[in-house]
Formats: sequence, structure tokens, C-alpha cells
Amino acid sequence: MNLDQQIDEAISPIAGVISDVIFFSVNIAGLNVPVIAFWLITAGLFFSLYFRFPNFRYFGLALKIVRGQYTRADEPGDLTHFQALSAALSGTVGIGNIAGVAVAISIGGPGAMFWMILAGVLGMATKMVECTLGVAYRRINADGTVSGGPMHYIQKGLAERGYAGLGTVFATLFAVFGIGASITLFQVNQAFTQFSEATGFQDGLAFGIGIAFAVGLVIIAGVRVIGLVAQALVPLMAFIYLAAGFIILCLHVEQVPAAFVSIFVEAFAPEGVSGGVIGAMIIGLQRAVYSNEAGTGSAAIAHSAVKTGEPSSEGLVALLEPFIDTVVVSTMTALVVVVTGAYKIPGLSGIEITSAAYASVFPWFPNILAVAVILFAYTTLLTWSYYSVKCWTYLAGESYWTSLGYKIVYCLLLSTGAVVSMKATLEFTDSMFFAMAIPNVITLYILGPQVKREIEGYVARIRSGEISRVEKVAGIGD
Repeated sequence: MNLDQQIDEAISPIAGVISDVIFFSVNIAGLNVPVIAFWLITAGLFFSLYFRFPNFRYFGLALKIVRGQYTRADEPGDLTHFQALSAALSGTVGIGNIAGVAVAISIGGPGAMFWMILAGVLGMATKMVECTLGVAYRRINADGTVSGGPMHYIQKGLAERGYAGLGTVFATLFAVFGIGASITLFQVNQAFTQFSEATGFQDGLAFGIGIAFAVGLVIIAGVRVIGLVAQALVPLMAFIYLAAGFIILCLHVEQVPAAFVSIFVEAFAPEGVSGGVIGAMIIGLQRAVYSNEAGTGSAAIAHSAVKTGEPSSEGLVALLEPFIDTVVVSTMTALVVVVTGAYKIPGLSGIEITSAAYASVFPWFPNILAVAVILFAYTTLLTWSYYSVKCWTYLAGESYWTSLGYKIVYCLLLSTGAVVSMKATLEFTDSMFFAMAIPNVITLYILGPQVKREIEGYVARIRSGEISRVEKVAGIGD
């Protein structure tokens, strides 16, 4: 029995039990629907209504804030608004937008994309709430660095409302779940698969060691370097991927209107690829939740490091994240897949569908896609390593050696991702990822009124001129 089988057998019983609990499902229209997906979608709908659709009302203001128009350069924190947004996006924009969208359409038909977009729009409100709280309850450490995220606002926020014991339990659980979710070996594995197919390179261990070394160089340097790398790579990756997609749509311009029509019409079709409207809805909602992470609280850890004295400012910036992730990047993938008809090609699945769609116009694009997948995986690993370290130091205490030791162990673990196929490990990390949403969303409901006062007060002060625009746009490139 080889190593991956031994590891699989060792953790399968534990992973199975956890997965059964977290992914408890009910049968709808012949499909098993995880309740946790609707737990997150319901939160997005609630906060969209409670805050009177901030997804639309504050969108323009969020764009101004991310450019630094209302933030002075000397405010506390590690990252500019643009860097914090880029760092958080690097954890969400990735393989899910390339392969996950293709999976959704191949199973649920083009109509699944409509529900993905809707879930992304609703998720904007949830992200706004959790990232406002992330900054409001963050801790400025003695060395000037920042520690923040759900574990902090869960503990402190619930304690302020008389639920200190519950807050401690929930915060500890979130940190444990966050460490489990950060074991992102799947990212390394998928990056190696695409790289191997494009180049013929077969040494998985060497690839894994190379990725782990590249991750280690950045995460050991700290969040400021992570922010700089994300600021450089995320826009570049997105531009290359979206530009190629835009060219394909231009070459298929006559089919684009029909693609939009099919996405809308099939979202409500009585019969479809998998259960008609119910099937398309379920598949679309599930994939959107996987993609934009709204409600799991993970992004609040990155956003907490922002340079600002106004928690609401970063909350408003954060609502852009699901829009970019789901409404922009994922929709581009969906349109390309639909207009080229790649999702109908027999025998293809996941990233193979997207690769075939782009290759139908650019035969050489699989090589570019291989680079994009590696960069997407790399930036995702950077961000989730930071999340993991912050969860660990919350439990073990803030110290240089505690943090450094954990980063080294984390990188050693990553190096095995390309050569060890661990189905149970993937099941375990998925379960931990969604488990974070349970204590997080409960806390968001409890602290929602506080966030509403914060957001409305901040916006009112901007509109009254009490908070004035700064002359220098400090959000990008600083």
C-alpha cells in the first residue's frame, strides 16, 4: 500500500463523519442539496434586504474608496484598500472560476450561470458585513502588524453582548476550521495537472517543492509582501484571462445575444439538463458559494490588515469582491463556454471544457491557461497560508517563532500536493471550509445592527463633507 492510500485510509473515517454533518443534504427534484449552501444564500438575501441593497447603492462609492479617495496614507494597518482587495481576491478568484463554472454548466445547463450571478450579487452584502466587523475588532500588535478576522469579532463582539462563553467557543471553532480549510493541496495538484498536460513535465515532487518554496519566500516575509504580490499578479491574471475571453466573444459576436438568452431562459426552464429550474438553481447556487466564499468569513482576515481608521470603508470595498469573482470572471468563463459549445463536447469535464473553449479560437491557449492556473493556484496558496497562520496564532499566541515554525510546516505540507492524491483530505478540507460559515453567520446576524449603524454613519459623513476626499489617490500602487 502506497503513501496516499495509507493517508486516505487513516483519515477517511474522520473525514466521512465531518462531511456527513457539514454537508447534510435534503432531496429536491431528485438532487441532494447540501443545507449549508442555502444557509449561506439565505444570509446573502437577508443582508441585502436588511441594508437595502448595498450591492447597488454603494457600488460607486466602493470604487472611489478602493482608489484611496477617502483614506489618508498614515492610517493604521498593513495594506492599502487595493492591496487588501487584491489579497482577498487572490483567495477566491482561481480554479473555481475556470473549472467550477464549466462543471456547473455541464451539469445544470447555461441557466446555472444565472443563479451563480444572483448568488454573487447577494454575497456582496454578506462580504460587506463580515469585513466591516473584521476591521472593527482587529488587533494592532506590538510590532505594528495587524491580526483580525472572524475569530476576533466573534469572541469580542459576542462578549460585548453578554455571550462571552459562546463567543470563545465559536471563535475557537472558527480558528480550528480555518486551519483545516487551509490545507489546499488540491490547488497544487490541479496546477501540476494542467502544467504537465501543457509541457509534458512529469516530476510532481519537484513541482510541489518549487511551489512550496515560492510560497514560503512570500509568506515568511509577511502580509505586506503578500499584498504587493497579489497587487501585481491578480490584475495581470484577470486581464489576460478576460482579454482572451473578450476576443473570443468578439469573434462569436452573433452568438453572444443567444448565449445571454439561454442563460436567462434555461434558468427558469421546466425541463433542463438536471432537474430543470430547480436543478439549474441548485447547481448555480452551490458553485457560487464555493467560488466567492461570502459568509465563510475567510476574506475578513485579509481585509482586516487594511490601512484605515474607518471599518466601514473596507466593508464597502469588500462588496466588490463577489462582483469581480462571480459576476465578472465567472460570467466570462460561462459566455465563452456557451458560445463555443464546449460544454457539449463528450468526454470533457471541469477545466478541460474551459481549455477546449479557449483552444477553439486560440490553439495555443492551453499553454497560457497552464500559466494562469499556476498563478491562480499560487496566489490562492499565498492568501490561504496567511489565513492559516492567523488562525494558528489566534490559538497558539502571537510570536515570531510560533508563526515561523507554522509557516515552515505549512510549506512542507504543500510540497506533497502534486504527488499525493488524497480524496479524504479534499473531503476534509471542503468540510472545514463550509464549517467556518456556521459560527460566522450566526455572529453576523447578532452583530448586524451594529454594522448597519457603522455603514450608514460613515456614508452620511462622506455625503455631508465631514469625511473629505484626499488629493492623492493612494489606493493603487503605493
